Amino acid sequence: MSGGRNPHGGTTVEVKVHPRRGSPSSSSNPPVTRDRDFRLFKQWVPWLIPTFVFANVVVFIFTMYVNDCPENAFHGTCVAPFLGRFSFQPLKENPLFGPSSFTLQKMGALEVDKVVHEHEGWRLVSCIWLHGGAIHVLANMLSLLFIGIRLEQEFGFVRIGFLYVISGFGGSLLSSLFIQTGISVGASGALFGLLGGMLSELFINWTIYANKMAALLTLIIIVVINLAVGVLPHVDNFAHLGGFGSGFFLGFVVLIRPQFKWISQQQSKSGSHAFSVKQNKYLPYQYVLWVLSFLLLIAG
Repeated sequence: MSGGRNPHGGTTVEVKVHPRRGSPSSSSNPPVTRDRDFRLFKQWVPWLIPTFVFANVVVFIFTMYVNDCPENAFHGTCVAPFLGRFSFQPLKENPLFGPSSFTLQKMGALEVDKVVHEHEGWRLVSCIWLHGGAIHVLANMLSLLFIGIRLEQEFGFVRIGFLYVISGFGGSLLSSLFIQTGISVGASGALFGLLGGMLSELFINWTIYANKMAALLTLIIIVVINLAVGVLPHVDNFAHLGGFGSGFFLGFVVLIRPQFKWISQQQSKSGSHAFSVKQNKYLPYQYVLWVLSFLLLIAG
């Protein structure tokens, strides 16, 4: 309120009225949630996938230490002899710049005869942490970082770690059924499981994606290219197929996402505005895919 004098000599009183707090004129509108806003989902800090990469590299270095090419191979035949006991086997024996088959077998490579007749079932899991050479481990770890980091950011370490290990196990199982001789090593089955999980995640969460066909086409191209590599010599495509199938069905179970409208409704409950109609957390087709995939996993 302020006072002043008018030209006629009177006093003018000016009163300024401020709106009350909380009145209808000053109330804020309810927050508008944009459809397909992925910021509504929790984002995780990835640490498990980098840990897996570190573990695989350490295991490979230790495998080369155990291999000790200068001690166990003919003199002068080791590759990169300046590395000492970490030098590689002759390229005729291992073109991937790695250890001998005997060393890989000793370290826990998948060998069906030992699994079946000597009850060494742990080899079905240990083999996914071993690699046949420097080229093998480099290619797999780069792929793991490229695929796994994004998945762990979106779904967390528990689900992605479970998907990785179970897919590797599934790859080992299928490899054991069709390859009865020789040994098998590598994280390729687990990697294909992550690819399979990405594909099933796209299907089961189909309605929340904007560029559905572009994402689907990209994934299919990546999978086909990687499966085509399996026709090369010494590549275990059965492990790839087993890992992909395991990850594909498991992805329907562990990578399912609620609908955006349901998340918005849950967030609005703490505020003054609420949805007039209750939103479903999942759509009917998501429940159907979840149940079918779970049953197929158990049957498998």
